[in-house]
Formats: sequence, C-alpha cells, structure tokens
Amino acid sequence: MSQNAESLKLTENAPELDPRRRRLNFRAWHRGTKETDLMVGAFVARHIAHFTEQELDELEQILELPDVDLADWLMQRRPIPAEVAGPLLARMLVECNESGAGLPPHLRP
Repeated sequence: MSQNAESLKLTENAPELDPRRRRLNFRAWHRGTKETDLMVGAFVARHIAHFTEQELDELEQILELPDVDLADWLMQRRPIPAEVAGPLLARMLVECNESGAGLPPHLRP
C-alpha cells in the first residue's frame, strides 16, 4: 500500500477516537478489495470523528454488507436496494462519485 493511502487510514485525531470509532475506522480500511477499501476507508477516515451514534450504528450495518455488492453500489454499477439504503450510504455514494474519490486530499483535483 502506498504511503499516501496508508496515511489516510488514520485521521488526525485518531489517538483521541474512542475504541468503537477506531474499530470502525480499521474495519472500513479492511473490506477485502482495494477499491472498496479506498472508497469506504477514505470516507470513514474523513468523517468518523464527527459521526453521531446513529451514524455509527448505520456504519456498522454498512460494514456488514458484502464487499462486492457495496463496491457495485458505490461505483453505480447497480442501484442501492431499498432495504439497505440509508442516509449514510447515500452520503457515501455521493462522495465516492466525486472526482478524485479515494485519493488523499492533497492529491485530489
């Protein structure tokens, strides 16, 4: 893994994150496929410190979804099914389709 991608794994305040947030941040970066690791991991790293308890609950549910399905939905190869759709997954979808998604902030266009 490149140093830039590795540096994104931890947020600036990672040592200050509570154990639940640290665990979810780790899980977001270890999905199974590199593409999903970058999309989900980068999104979580940017926002984990400010997620509400409800968003953390939703994130836990998202991280339980099959990796292949999540990648297809976030890359818009297939629509997100209504039974798994939610506000956090919708935010993730928008950010994952922005130019430079998955790249460290200093490399984004």
